[in-house]
Amino acid sequence: MFPSPFIVAPMAGGVSTPGLVVAAARAGALGFLAGGYKSSGALAEQIAAVRSETENFGVNLFVPDSRPVDAEALAAYRTELAAEAERYGVPLPELNPEADDDGWQQKLELLGEQPVAFVSFTFGAPAREEVRSLQALGSKVLITVTSGDEAKVATERGADALIVQHSSAGGHSGAFLDPDKPEYPDALADLLIELRSVSPLPLIGAGGISDSTTAAMSLDCGAEAVQLGTAFLCATEAGTREAHRQALLGGRFIRTARTRAFSGRWARGLENRFIREHPGAPQAYPQIHHLTSPLRAAAAAAGDPEGVNLWAGTGFAQARAASTAEILADLESGL
Repeated sequence: MFPSPFIVAPMAGGVSTPGLVVAAARAGALGFLAGGYKSSGALAEQIAAVRSETENFGVNLFVPDSRPVDAEALAAYRTELAAEAERYGVPLPELNPEADDDGWQQKLELLGEQPVAFVSFTFGAPAREEVRSLQALGSKVLITVTSGDEAKVATERGADALIVQHSSAGGHSGAFLDPDKPEYPDALADLLIELRSVSPLPLIGAGGISDSTTAAMSLDCGAEAVQLGTAFLCATEAGTREAHRQALLGGRFIRTARTRAFSGRWARGLENRFIREHPGAPQAYPQIHHLTSPLRAAAAAAGDPEGVNLWAGTGFAQARAASTAEILADLESGL
């Protein structure tokens, strides 16, 4: 199903540039554009840019999060962030307890008008009809799961393959049946073995994969491919902010932590001041994402990594500055 055992993960927020996706394809791997946090028009432009170079790519979409939000807890968190706003000299946005759907329908329509080879979903499983509509146009549908129960749902919805994400992965957790479950201790290999017994679909391992050794372990445990994000954060073609790159390469940060402080949804990043000082952020996604957006932008502009969401998986120490082709060559050499 896949051109190689390596998939360059979709990383929202500007990291997954068309250049990164094209570079992955030229090196024989599969890259994904990140559809999250951008308009359907902006996504259409990126699809056109990649398609002018290759048809070997995919697009990732966020499934809308319809969970109710505790408006009182959200307001209290906004009050807590007043000191951050003063620190960075920016106003905090007004609260909107209603969740936006990130242009869900418009993006599905775009992928109906401009089909791509692969479409992956995070934060949920789309309806069976939506899956079938994409497949009828020739798109392979991948759904991110974090447990056996989620794998069953995704399989029933008609997915072509499952992205098996362990909690060691950088960025947001794709958990959707129990998004607030605690971090689970089992390794990715154990999760792959469990899901292999639950679903007959091809599995893609994700989370904590940083080199050819960890990639081979996942492949040996039943994965058809592995998806890596952190390993490509410092790639030449990635759109990673400079403060984020320096944080990964500089040795200042020594561990990762799971947090809801930046977005209201559990995500893993380098443990910095912001994460430590705001441990009680409530579940409120994407409301808190929008609330902290100007704070993160101001911190990044100031070159302050202590106030930015430095998403990274547990294998971040092996990230390096190199071209996408060089990183992939290193990964492939050890298989």
